[in-house]
Amino acid sequence: MIFMERRMRKILVTLILSAFVCSIISGGTWFLVRQKYPKIIKSLPDPFLLNNGSRVSTLEEWEVRRDEIITLLLSIEYGTIPNRPDSIVTTEIQQEQLSNGTKKTVILSLFPFNSTPSLIVNMTIWVYIPNCSGPYPTILKVGSDGSGSQVPIADTILNRGYLYVCYNHTDLDPDTEGYDVVGAIQAIYPSYSFGSLGVWAWGASCVVDYLIGESWVETPEGKPNTDPDMLIITGHSRRGKTALLAGALDKRFAMVVPNDSGCGGTGSFLVQGSFSETLRIITSDKTYRSWFKGDFDKYAGKEKYLPFDQHFLCSLVAPRLLLSTNALHDFWANPSGTQAIYKATELVYEFLGKIENNALHYRKGRHGFLQGDFLVLLDFADKMLVGKEITGDFYMTPYTYDIPIDFTIP
Repeated sequence: MIFMERRMRKILVTLILSAFVCSIISGGTWFLVRQKYPKIIKSLPDPFLLNNGSRVSTLEEWEVRRDEIITLLLSIEYGTIPNRPDSIVTTEIQQEQLSNGTKKTVILSLFPFNSTPSLIVNMTIWVYIPNCSGPYPTILKVGSDGSGSQVPIADTILNRGYLYVCYNHTDLDPDTEGYDVVGAIQAIYPSYSFGSLGVWAWGASCVVDYLIGESWVETPEGKPNTDPDMLIITGHSRRGKTALLAGALDKRFAMVVPNDSGCGGTGSFLVQGSFSETLRIITSDKTYRSWFKGDFDKYAGKEKYLPFDQHFLCSLVAPRLLLSTNALHDFWANPSGTQAIYKATELVYEFLGKIENNALHYRKGRHGFLQGDFLVLLDFADKMLVGKEITGDFYMTPYTYDIPIDFTIP
């Protein structure tokens, strides 16, 4: 009897362990399948479809459609954004000599309205100037060097002969999680509905005003020797979303490089790989609702009703240079869905005759802005902006699923 009870317990334990192992195996299989064959909510909307129901057929009509897309995205996803401030005054507060250049710390004092000069917001920027002569191709990064899962990279950029500028976006609006505050810029522009991403993108354009010496900028120390035709913006994660939004709206950026930007960046809302962040997750009161227009969460779990996906935003960069850099194992940022956005955006670039300007790169590894990511950025910029002979794989499409694109080039 005792022998039988022991035998039954042994059999039971074996069955439980077998079931547990099978569940792990099946879960892993499901995970891999979802990466190779992501969940598709619906086909990607047609970016060429004008509001009047006709389709774009000329370059002039595309410019009309481009304005319609901007209005659509700002009214639903990012919130409305004001024009430039009336004036900007710069003050250099520190200068440091480096082995391969000079680092300057500069305060941009933003005066939204000259009529009310007491309304002022100060933003810190850091300017790294290479030892070689300019004018310089210039990389603008959202956030300070080495912050936000990013490796310090100033030395590498200076050694390649680029001007490197970083700005403290949180001077304009705090980076919050699970709660929101009315930031300095939002308080000054209460009639606009922009969330943090929109505020930070607005700030990037203010830095450009300084870099190229716009007439409304007072620079007692002089502006950096920036080449205005070689302006690049980049950022990682939430700062990658910011870089993409800023580059989409401001045509002065010749090249836009969002890194691991995911949901709200180059990641798709409608094509979701395993463990990818969704609209419901990112707009939750417990996470990052403050980044977006306040009521964007009304589409949470209802993505099928979205009249756009992120290829609409990427298309606003066209025909300028767009390079999306990503990590294959950064599942949260939806690397497989990012490929869908890239392929849909490619049709707009093809229509505009610049298909080679739309680029996509993947590396092995997880979430982060690594030296390898920056080297891809620099190589692509050297090739496409500076005109150097550079080889590299800038058009990667590692996923083989059928991308749900029903529209064609006009």
